[in-house]
Amino acid sequence: MEGSRLARYVQDWRPSARISHDLISPVPAAALAGLLGGPDRAVQTGDRLPALWHWLYFLEWPAQDELGADGHPAQGHFLPPIPNRKRMFAGGRLHVRAPMRLGTAAERTSALAGVEAKEGRTGELLFVTVRHEIRQEGEVRLVEEQDLVYRSDETTVAQRPPEPRPQEPAASSSPWQRPLTADPVLLFRFSALTANAHRIHYDQAYARDVEGYPGLVVHGPLLAVHMTELARRDAPDRQIGSVRYRLRRPVFAGDPVLVTGDPADDGTARMSVIGASDHVMADAEVTFA
Repeated sequence: MEGSRLARYVQDWRPSARISHDLISPVPAAALAGLLGGPDRAVQTGDRLPALWHWLYFLEWPAQDELGADGHPAQGHFLPPIPNRKRMFAGGRLHVRAPMRLGTAAERTSALAGVEAKEGRTGELLFVTVRHEIRQEGEVRLVEEQDLVYRSDETTVAQRPPEPRPQEPAASSSPWQRPLTADPVLLFRFSALTANAHRIHYDQAYARDVEGYPGLVVHGPLLAVHMTELARRDAPDRQIGSVRYRLRRPVFAGDPVLVTGDPADDGTARMSVIGASDHVMADAEVTFA
C-alpha cells in the first residue's frame, strides 16, 4: 500500500479479535423464510440453518447518536479509520464444516484478515477482509471471510447516469433459474432483518444526491442469498458445503434480474445474477457437501 492516500490512515490500524455470542433462534429464520417465499417457511428448533442465513444473527444495534450520516455506525471495531467513509459489500467465502442448528447458542470469533488499497475506476479503494469462525457446542460450524470495500469523499466519484428504464434480462439456457425484481418493501424488510441502516437501501434522495446512485440499491448479501437459495431449491437433497460469491455491479430497486444456476458433474454449481444486456451483476460458486 506504499504511496496510497488511504493507506496512511490504516498504517497502524490492527484491531484485535472479538468474540460475541447469540442464540440462533428460529424467529429470524422464520422471518427470512417469509421474505423469500420458499416452500419451507415453517422453521423450528433443531432445523439446519441454510447457508448464509447466519447473517441474521450476531447483529449490532448501536445507539442512534452513534450513527453516521450514511446510517452506518460512525465508529466500529472493524471499520477503517478513513475520513468520510463510504462502504460497499464486495463478496466473500463461506465454508460449512457442519450445519448450524436452530435453537442452539453460538459463539463467533471475528478477526481482521487483510487490508489492501487499490485503484478503481472511480478512484482509490480500501479492501478490508474480516474472518469469522462460528461455533456451536464447542465445534466450529462455519468459517467465513467477508470482503468490504471503502472509499473516502477525498476520492473523486464519477457521476452515475440517469436511471434507465428497467429492461428484462435475456432468456437463459441455465437449468436453474428464477426471476427477481426487488422493490422498496423487500429492501426494507431485509434491512430490518440484518440490522442494516445504510440509507442507500431505503432513502432514495440520499442514494441519488449523496452517493450518486440512480435509485435504491439492492443489498449485495440479498443477491448472494438468492443465489444460494436457488441452489438449495433446485437441489433439495444436497447440502451446501461452501459458497464463494462476488458482487460485480449494483442492482437497483425495480430492475428485473434473473438468478441462474448451472450444476456441474464435479459437485459444484455456477450461480449468477443476470441483468439487462446480459450483464453479470453477481456470481457465485456453490460446492455441495
